[in-house]
Amino acid sequence: MNILITGGTKGIGRATALRFASEGNQLFLNYFHDHQAAKNTADECESKGANVFLLQYNAGEPVHIKEMANQVQDEVDQMDLVVHCAAGVIQGNTLEISPEDWRKAVSVSSLSLIDVVRELRPILKNGSSIIALSSRGATNYVPNYAALGTTKAFTEGIVRYLAYELAPDGISVNIVSAGPLNTEAFRSMFPNNADERLQAAANANPSGRGLEFEDVTNTIAFLASADAKMIKGRNIFIDGGLYL
Repeated sequence: MNILITGGTKGIGRATALRFASEGNQLFLNYFHDHQAAKNTADECESKGANVFLLQYNAGEPVHIKEMANQVQDEVDQMDLVVHCAAGVIQGNTLEISPEDWRKAVSVSSLSLIDVVRELRPILKNGSSIIALSSRGATNYVPNYAALGTTKAFTEGIVRYLAYELAPDGISVNIVSAGPLNTEAFRSMFPNNADERLQAAANANPSGRGLEFEDVTNTIAFLASADAKMIKGRNIFIDGGLYL
């Protein structure tokens, strides 16, 4: 498989890369800032047999997306899976966030999905799958989560439109929403009580444990498979029943 993951070297993006890191798979891992995290993820994926391309581009800049897509298309003529994990992690309530940061959040988290799909459209073919990440913050208030929650809601709307428009060509577009996970982004959003939040979520989960990365990446793998080809524009929530 040929797989592009935006924000692909940390958190769920990294876990997804490792899930698909196997002999014969081509992994295109986008990142922007953290070179060491990118190298560590690439090394681990390559140790599992995957061929890895690190793509250092700002997902919030259309010109960067275009350059990244050109680089990808120089290597492959079909993209089997796009996983959109890039997000502008900006802490604060709605009116505390500056206008500049609001625009950055929308560009990185949401508009970039349109840009990625537009630029990769020539190599998205029958059987290709696009999966974007979301969370409970898209529909429920979470303190200090305004920039992430609202942009994820925007992304969910984009996915519904893309799913309908691309379905005639056999391309699937869906959303995976994850419950609380021990990611750098989660810790950035809740710097003072991340461990307590994760433990409280695990204690409250009717499935008897907290969420693990495999719970999310196994669902991504299913949605990318031929078995899920008639699932279009849906939001699959993975939380063990926590939010029921």
